[in-house]
Amino acid sequence: MTGQDPTAIGIDTSKPHPARMYDWYLGGKDNYPVDEAMGRQMLALEPRVPVMARVNRAFMHRATRWLAQQGVRQFLDVGTGIPTEPNLHQVAQRIAPDARVVYCDNDPIVLAHAAALLRSTPEGVTEYLQADVRDPGAIIEGAGRILDLGRPVALSLVALLHFISDEDGAHDLVSRLLSALPSGSYLMMTHATADFTPEESATATENLKTAGITLALRTREEFARFFTGLELVDPGVRVVHQWHPELGEPVPGQDDGVIPGYGAVARKP
Repeated sequence: MTGQDPTAIGIDTSKPHPARMYDWYLGGKDNYPVDEAMGRQMLALEPRVPVMARVNRAFMHRATRWLAQQGVRQFLDVGTGIPTEPNLHQVAQRIAPDARVVYCDNDPIVLAHAAALLRSTPEGVTEYLQADVRDPGAIIEGAGRILDLGRPVALSLVALLHFISDEDGAHDLVSRLLSALPSGSYLMMTHATADFTPEESATATENLKTAGITLALRTREEFARFFTGLELVDPGVRVVHQWHPELGEPVPGQDDGVIPGYGAVARKP
């Protein structure tokens, strides 16, 4: 990364961060040698990681488009990552200019870019919170200053929960976030899995653990548990790029083998 002193905004460049690795996979410049080094280790195990990153991004675009078409006007995006256009608010506000979007991430570099890049339409609102998914109380408190939590909210957890283990209370964190949202709200989520690549996934998990990053790959059934008590939107839990493909453009390379991840959207009754 150039043009910014990382220590000035509290960025830890001694170990990789998922948001910055994701940026590197997408060809961005807002990452550091430690992120690239770990990214290259992941590529050695699974050369299609950049395709997987783009497929997750494309799911977010399609799901946001679908939700806006259903009348959802409020979005809470946790684990935002470094801004990459089009961002969630741009997709939502193209359909509903009055959409209100709150972004949340725990990496200061995301905050630095979000403040400059995540600009709302005049009719809508776009704000950013620096908070960690492990502190749902802080997220809800911050979001409640911007969103009307008495009206439906779409909670976006895209490519995030596979960094939170069951021991760290992943399911409880999702439940606590959803419990603050009213009936008619939605959960949109993707998650990496080892279902299709068990050996490579085991090695990747160990490599990331050595670097201080938890990777909790879950089966299809374990992923589906996050939606317990919710009403899954058709077609239910699917491999990420197979969820309503007609709502977006295909990602180059997405059909050259199995994408090891699942996606789904569900409504809170």
